[in-house]
Amino acid sequence: MEILNYAFMQRALLAAVLVGITAPAVGIYLVQRRQALMGDGIGHVAMTGVGLGFLLTWSPVWMATLVSVLGAVLMELIRWYGKTRGDIALAMLFYGGMAGGVMFINLAPTGSNANLTSYLFGSLSTVSESDVTAICLLAAFVVLVTLGLRRQLFAVSQDEEFARVTGLPVRALNLLTAVTAAVTVTVAMRVVGLLLVSALMVVPVAAAQQLTRSFAATFAVAVAIGVTVTISGTVTSYYQDVPPGATIVLLTIGAFALMTALAAPLARRRARALRAAQPAADPAECKIPATRGTTDEVGV
Repeated sequence: MEILNYAFMQRALLAAVLVGITAPAVGIYLVQRRQALMGDGIGHVAMTGVGLGFLLTWSPVWMATLVSVLGAVLMELIRWYGKTRGDIALAMLFYGGMAGGVMFINLAPTGSNANLTSYLFGSLSTVSESDVTAICLLAAFVVLVTLGLRRQLFAVSQDEEFARVTGLPVRALNLLTAVTAAVTVTVAMRVVGLLLVSALMVVPVAAAQQLTRSFAATFAVAVAIGVTVTISGTVTSYYQDVPPGATIVLLTIGAFALMTALAAPLARRRARALRAAQPAADPAECKIPATRGTTDEVGV
């Protein structure tokens, strides 16, 4: 294939595959916890890390990872202790992260709005070898956590009180989920972009839930959708010269629409199969006739 003759596309496709795996793998726990927009908030905070990376002439990916992890931990602390004013604190954190990113990148000697745009919406040509190395290491961490601790994370996501009663370290697992989500955001920002990564964490999971009935099946289908749309979007972006992040997200929404359309007939088929599996009523000739009164029986 022609597309594989270019080194930058090889790097972009490898990053796309890793993003397609990691984003739904973390997103399934966020959806279960009803924190679907957490990735969007972390993306705003990660902008400060990108700006600091340019300002301090350090890797924007690693700096964004550090800042987004700190932001995710702060978000969890606000959720625990913020009470009624927690939403205001989160809003200031999100908007402050975005404003800090714009300010720092404009103060940086090598920074520009063009650099910031590539991180906000993704860019295929700017994925460097150092970016791929960082993405591989961070993706390995995400996969190890989401698969190695899937039972514990699922229990906490479903019912924190029950998980606490069973002896699970609920707060530590919540923090680990937040940190893993933050790492995933920085993994995906070079391909999808910080402002669109949340869609790739949530929509494939929502699409998979239209057809699946178990956590394991939802996990597998969501990852399959994620890998499919990221590869398809990256290839389409190369041939049609369109933004990769927007293309991937639109394909993801298309996959959700397709799964939703298939869900209704599948549900009817399952209902018919369930009715067929139920024991049938006795046929009329096998029914015992009702007994008549004793007067008729003795002929009186």
